[in-house]
Amino acid sequence: MLKKFKLKTFGCQMNVYDSQKISNIFYKLGYKNTSIDKEADIYIINTCHIRDKAKQKLYSELGKIYKIRKNRFQNNKNTITIVAGCVAQAEGEEIFKRVPFVDIIVGSQSYQKLPNLIKKIQNKNKEKNKQLIELDFDPKSKFDDLPKEKYINEVSSYLTIQEGCDKFCKFCVVPYTRGPEYSRTVEEIVSEAKFLIKNGTKEIILLGQNVSAYHGIGFGNKEFNLGKLIYVLAKIKGLKRIRYMTAHPKDMHEDLYNAHRDLEKLMPFVHLPIQSGSNKILKAMNRNYTAEEYLKIINKIKKCRRDIVFSSDFIVGYPGETKEDFQKTIDVIDKVEYVQSFSFIYSPRPGTMAYNLKNALEDDEKKNRLKILQNKLRFYQEKFNKNFVKKSLKVLFSNSSNKKKYQSLGYSEYMQLVRINNKRNMQGKIENIKIKKSFYKSLEASPIT
Repeated sequence: MLKKFKLKTFGCQMNVYDSQKISNIFYKLGYKNTSIDKEADIYIINTCHIRDKAKQKLYSELGKIYKIRKNRFQNNKNTITIVAGCVAQAEGEEIFKRVPFVDIIVGSQSYQKLPNLIKKIQNKNKEKNKQLIELDFDPKSKFDDLPKEKYINEVSSYLTIQEGCDKFCKFCVVPYTRGPEYSRTVEEIVSEAKFLIKNGTKEIILLGQNVSAYHGIGFGNKEFNLGKLIYVLAKIKGLKRIRYMTAHPKDMHEDLYNAHRDLEKLMPFVHLPIQSGSNKILKAMNRNYTAEEYLKIINKIKKCRRDIVFSSDFIVGYPGETKEDFQKTIDVIDKVEYVQSFSFIYSPRPGTMAYNLKNALEDDEKKNRLKILQNKLRFYQEKFNKNFVKKSLKVLFSNSSNKKKYQSLGYSEYMQLVRINNKRNMQGKIENIKIKKSFYKSLEASPIT
């Protein structure tokens, strides 16, 4: 009987990309994917460590797996449990101490070593101590040795071009869980992009922990920044849309601004986190820019393309944040009018420079500030979406379900989720459609006759 694996992914888009590559490893080993827990001979959790809540999801999931393993063992079936990703990288052997039945811990730069780790575990199956751990930082080896094939065709595909970060923001675990900045070569990226497009991809989302710091070696052994890379990708036949995330304000550059000005394929939506509108808090976070400098960047991009819109990340209640500091964040939101956002109460992460900072702010006050901030952000997102009612938008449809009639889901150029009930399958098509209703996080289009 064909062995089966189940892979559960927590966290960011880069984890989604990594999970696709991990799946490819198991397909090559002869495993079949399953969505049913009790069927899984191997259970992998690809983890996120950006906030404490994300870490706790891992241990909650492992509690469920314990019961599944126990039932399978009673039926003479063994289960290999693997913890992968950023929590694996950060916590290491502490996971074994807390959850002794975990078999393999593999960090975010070592997925390519899974086949060898699994083979060792299977050979040691009769031994009591059969735990293995691999936490090396070796992104070049990771990208060189991971399977090149992509088994699941998607209309919109992620493509990691850069990993790690050298910024060392005081609240952030990325430098410790993903390592220093590493950029893939232009040739590698173009090759993967062409493969994706050949297999049905119309939109590519370029990923990096700090994607705007991309500095890969390109043609003529010259260094290419993100802007120059996008110019190269835009020439690929069949590629209709390009996006990128997540950018750091300090690494925005002229070639990238010009790409927004010149390239129709580069979508008018930029995720550019500010975190706080207070210069005092930005300095405390080690973000290395001021609110004024950030707003100048926003205005510079707007001059390149008038219809461009922005999303951002916000941290509320960072140690030392006063009411005045918080109000400055609200002021930035009013100036930019973000159309999407991610916002959270500050979560101390072990190992970061901010972990031991004292925070006198009461939990109720943090929650109240987050509520005020999210209400403000919601107002601008709803306002933006309402603006498109009775107007037309170009939508790339990535998903269709065939029940009595098709319901297709897609995204506009501005990253708005759009639904349409239509008599034909829209998957993979870019259509100019009329919007009839708007909601907080989505739009509904009129059927195409």
